[in-house]
Amino acid sequence: MAGIAHVVSLRHLLVLSLALNVSLILRDINQNEKHQSGAPMAVHKGTKASQLRFLSFPSESAAAHETNPSVDEHGGQRVINLDHGDPTMYEQYWKAMGDKTTIVIPGWQSMSYFSAGKNLCWFLEPELATQIVRLHKVAGNAVTEGRHIVVGTGSSQLFLAALYALSPQDSSNPISVVSTAPYYSSYPLMTDCVKSGLHKWAGDAKQFDKDEPYIELVTSPNNPDGFIRHSVVNRTGGILIHDLAYYWPQYTPISAPSDYDLTMFTVSKSTGHAGTRIGWALVKDVEVAKRMVKFIELNTIGVSKDSQLRAAKVLEVVSDSSEQAGGSEYPESFFHFSHALMTERWRLLREAVKDSGLFSLPKFSPAHCSFFDNNLGTQPAFSWLRCDGDDVDDCESFFRGHKILVRGGKHFGVSPKYVRVSMLDREETYNLFIERLSQISS
Repeated sequence: MAGIAHVVSLRHLLVLSLALNVSLILRDINQNEKHQSGAPMAVHKGTKASQLRFLSFPSESAAAHETNPSVDEHGGQRVINLDHGDPTMYEQYWKAMGDKTTIVIPGWQSMSYFSAGKNLCWFLEPELATQIVRLHKVAGNAVTEGRHIVVGTGSSQLFLAALYALSPQDSSNPISVVSTAPYYSSYPLMTDCVKSGLHKWAGDAKQFDKDEPYIELVTSPNNPDGFIRHSVVNRTGGILIHDLAYYWPQYTPISAPSDYDLTMFTVSKSTGHAGTRIGWALVKDVEVAKRMVKFIELNTIGVSKDSQLRAAKVLEVVSDSSEQAGGSEYPESFFHFSHALMTERWRLLREAVKDSGLFSLPKFSPAHCSFFDNNLGTQPAFSWLRCDGDDVDDCESFFRGHKILVRGGKHFGVSPKYVRVSMLDREETYNLFIERLSQISS
């Protein structure tokens, strides 16, 4: 019996010891979680956005040291894909915002095709319309008075809706659509995709010399090269569409509110929420707006209300962060944070390009920005890089040889010696790109 009691006693001690250790571990984990959740930003008033580090989640740079970001899962050199303008750079800011942009949509809400209110755009959520007007007022980048807001599934759908609305319906020939090269690479593809007979791609606006009606696409700042653009054809019968997806303070100085007949914007590049698929157009002419709405009605019977409500909340937080910057809720505004990130990325790129001696980049003149009330340079969402070496005729293929995927100049209507490189990817990917670019030598 004494032996049995001794064994039982040892077992009890072992179980007790194990329980105590587990309890201590769980307590440490729980305290750590409490410390992490709701942890304040490690920032003081006046700190530059590029210096911000958020205590509620590890920095991407710190996480990158745990594994080798330059090596793929098979041990080979990792492919860096900067062909698309996927704006994952902004994840860092939105993670730090926690649940400020969280919305809850009950199962019974947003079931109808129709939105409340009496908007010309019958599927436009009133709250999204309110936040669009507010954000443009905060940024100072567009006139909204006397405009009809048309919401679309991204600016791509709005572009097609605008072509439909502006093309003559009774013409025997399709209207020509032009844009100054280098132009956005998807314009030709989208214009001719369905071969509707209403419109056709006619190439570089500088080369357009036909005495007939035309639609000119003006992208400003321009994708891919980042320059401010104006119409160039300027002849009778011309109709303009202004694509201002990048006319936001983090990319270019805001010189004045845009005041055009038809302008397009998108949350993809303004806030980084590309997956939400929401864009909007500010349209002066009521008949044009009605035809755009009709196109979207025929195409998708409206636009997702869930996406509109999410976009409205995101835009609200962007405006709040600008109006309350420096306070406890928003130590740094979204635009200040984003501008500082872009400034740092362009600094790193220009240093790498200068050191290599193989490439060149556009030079931008500083201009006064009404949002920041300062003279600032341009720092586009894409870099327009030229391979200067005489032995490189196809810059896209040259970069592919170094396992860097970019989009070549031929897609934009210009020489293949140019490439477009996205500046908006995650920190780890962008830093790896800079590192690899610095290692390329003649």
